[in-house]
Amino acid sequence: MADFTHLLRPADFDDLVGQSHLSKNDAPLRILCEKNALGHSFFFGPAGCGKTSIARIIAKKMELPFYEFNATSLKIEDLRRIFEQYKNALQKPLIFIDEVHRLAKNQQEVLLPVMENNSVLIIGASTENPFFSLTSAIRSRSMLFELYPISKESLIDLLEKALSNGCVTCEDDAKEYLVASSGGDARAMLKLLEFASNINTNITLNLLKSLRPNALIAGSSEAGVHYDLTSAMIKSVRGSDMDAAIYYLARLIEGGESADFIARRLVILASEDIGNANPQALTLATSAMTSVSKIGYPEARIILAQAVIYLASSPKSNSAYLAINDALSAVRSGVILDIPKNIRQQSGVSLENSGYLYPHDFGGYVKQKYLSKPLNLVKLKDIGYEKKIKEWLSNILDFS
Repeated sequence: MADFTHLLRPADFDDLVGQSHLSKNDAPLRILCEKNALGHSFFFGPAGCGKTSIARIIAKKMELPFYEFNATSLKIEDLRRIFEQYKNALQKPLIFIDEVHRLAKNQQEVLLPVMENNSVLIIGASTENPFFSLTSAIRSRSMLFELYPISKESLIDLLEKALSNGCVTCEDDAKEYLVASSGGDARAMLKLLEFASNINTNITLNLLKSLRPNALIAGSSEAGVHYDLTSAMIKSVRGSDMDAAIYYLARLIEGGESADFIARRLVILASEDIGNANPQALTLATSAMTSVSKIGYPEARIILAQAVIYLASSPKSNSAYLAINDALSAVRSGVILDIPKNIRQQSGVSLENSGYLYPHDFGGYVKQKYLSKPLNLVKLKDIGYEKKIKEWLSNILDFS
């Protein structure tokens, strides 16, 4: 049957699916390419979004010989052979390196001279932002372009184009599954269609699910996705949206994130974002962290879900977070106060003669000096249990 991935690979910017910010007529990348002025560039984005296709289009537009490598198997001798071949040539080659974030330091150093003298054009691609793994010397000599997952509408258009030759038929629910289960990955969608068509020319939902039982999702081990999903879960809990929080928890779990990592993040959140508005939040989160470390998946998912729901539904206060940050800022900026004599450790002086008043001898509170200069660092909020704390303090020391 047809190799849909090969047949539908775009030959021109106008054929490119889903990356209009790079392919439209007034897009900077396209203008530079058409003016033969494009410099060394790096593309990053999810799998199957068109990174390799764009590199091939650039080579075609600029009429450059195209050499394709993967950083995981790249040999320095192969690069040097190409550099030597084009050393005095009128035409420079385009060297495309996939998984560029995996380039070793010595491989990057080999690229520097040819990037500097522009004897070759280096194009790199990665599912992660490569600028975090590339040296500053390479970063300063290149541009960075981000690609995005292919939209549902663009995938539908691509699928209809693949089916237009009449070689295969596809039922409506099968079409929906092809698009929905591919996670914005055009290559994954076309490959599934290709595999299914090798079994039967009439594509059904059951056939597709026998080949791909579950929808593709980006694994949380991919750095950008890892941080995005973690951030989304934490912000959803902070925003008291239980449904969003539990959804992102599921994405993290399904993406392979460790239960221990998730639990640690929830413990931090319990103090940072809930604090004394619900003091039990930290206890529950810490208990969840201990539990998942002993139990592990798959049952740990239930413990994490309980913790996420509880934390998301708890009243929120960041007063402890703000208070310690303000106190540290004061100390670091030179606010170093003398400790009042009555609360110092005084060697050889009894508690009764030190000037210190023991609060328990006065029913739990007695007014005395604890700071040599007043500071207003802790600002309690009228939220949850913190409101009760504030009311109690207000009663004994006019706290505000």
